[in-house]
Order: sequence, then structure tokens, then C-alpha cells
Amino acid sequence: MASNILITGGSRGIGRATAILAGKRGWNVGVNYVNNAEAAEATVQQVQDAGGKGISLKGAVEIEQDVVRMFDEMEAQLGKVTAVVINAGITLPAMPLADMDISRLRQMFDVNILGAYLCAREAARRMPASSGGIGGSIVFVSSAAAKLGGPNEYVDYAGSKGAIDTLTIGLAKELGPKGIRVTAVRPGLIKTDIHATTGDPGRADRLGATTPLGRAGEAEEVAEAIIWLSCSASSYVTGTVLDVTGGR
Repeated sequence: MASNILITGGSRGIGRATAILAGKRGWNVGVNYVNNAEAAEATVQQVQDAGGKGISLKGAVEIEQDVVRMFDEMEAQLGKVTAVVINAGITLPAMPLADMDISRLRQMFDVNILGAYLCAREAARRMPASSGGIGGSIVFVSSAAAKLGGPNEYVDYAGSKGAIDTLTIGLAKELGPKGIRVTAVRPGLIKTDIHATTGDPGRADRLGATTPLGRAGEAEEVAEAIIWLSCSASSYVTGTVLDVTGGR
């Protein structure tokens, strides 16, 4: 049976690297995106060039109808979902909490927290055998910011990722008896375009030099951890949040 993996935010950065690595495994990959259809289709092509089968799935994770439709399309085209990578998230320009307005906070928490909960809820409804599923795994993409706090930069983002860590622990206990493992990765300073959206595109390389490994990480290194947690090689791992931080 082929592995069918749905990756939210799959058209760029860590999501794209994970999709391509899944393709190399011969998996069927659903690449979710919000606006950039061209990037999503390019990722799908890379998945197929790597040996897998890919489809693009448009949808905003914070909109319930979009999430339901995304899962429906995945199942209709590729079959029952066996792994979900909940990766979609946003960062916003760096600033202290005192300068953040309510619209920013709502946007951050809607996408990063509500979006993750809606995707996890849909997986929890469909993946158990009692619902016609075949079990599998859910992997959240958290952040080292959940431990470090993001002071004077993005305590809102850090808090949203702290919520993901807690959800990972609770949902693992809730879904384990139903044959679903739930884990998370906590990336550190990874060379993706997420830093540019905070207004500091050189942040990963600059601060990466201060880590014990002396460098920033690559998206592919995080993808390796995600794929391991998504497959049977990690069959006795659940409720775990794995740091991929270079020791930071």
C-alpha cells in the first residue's frame, strides 16, 4: 500500500523539501497552498520527478470549509490519508508585544493555531479505522521559538508554536488508541524565506553561526526528521517534540 501524505504549506520552504523527499520514497503527496499556484505546481512536478505522485490542493488552513475540501480532494485523487504534516504557518515583521495591534494577533493565531487545530481535527475524524481510515501519523511543524520566547521580535509567533507543542502531547494520548501517532518537529534557524517576512532575511545565517554546530540548518534536514516521524521507522514514537536546531 502506498503512503499518502498531505502537507499543508507544501509549496515552499520546509513543506516543499518534505514533499520532494516523500516523492523520493515513492509516496503520493498532496501539496497544499494558499495563493501561489505556480509554486505548488512546481513542487508537484519535483515530487513526480523524484518518483512519487503529486497533486496540488488549494486552501487556507484557518477556513474550515477549505480544510474539509482539501481532505476530500486528497482522498478522491490519492486514497485514504496515512500521514498529515501540519506545516502551514506565518510570521510577521519583528516588533515587541506593545506594538502589536489586534489584527496582527488575530491573523497570527488564526493561521498558526486555529489552522493547525482544524487540520488535526479533520485528520482525527478520517484516519481512525472506526471512520474508514487506516491509521497513520500526524506531524506538526513547531519552532524553537516555542522554547526561546521570541522576545522583542515575535512573542505572538512563539506563543502560537507553544500551543502546537501542547496539542502534540494531548492529541498523541487521545489518538494513540485509534492507531494514530502524533509528533512534532521544532526547527531552529533554518535557511528559508520565513526570515524575510520578519524583515531580517540574513537572520538564519547570522545567528546560525552561534549554534553549537556553527551554522544554520537546511530545509532538507528538517524534512528528513519529518519523513522519519511520518513513516513506520518511528512506529513506537508518539507525543514527542523533536528539536532540529543544531543544539541551539
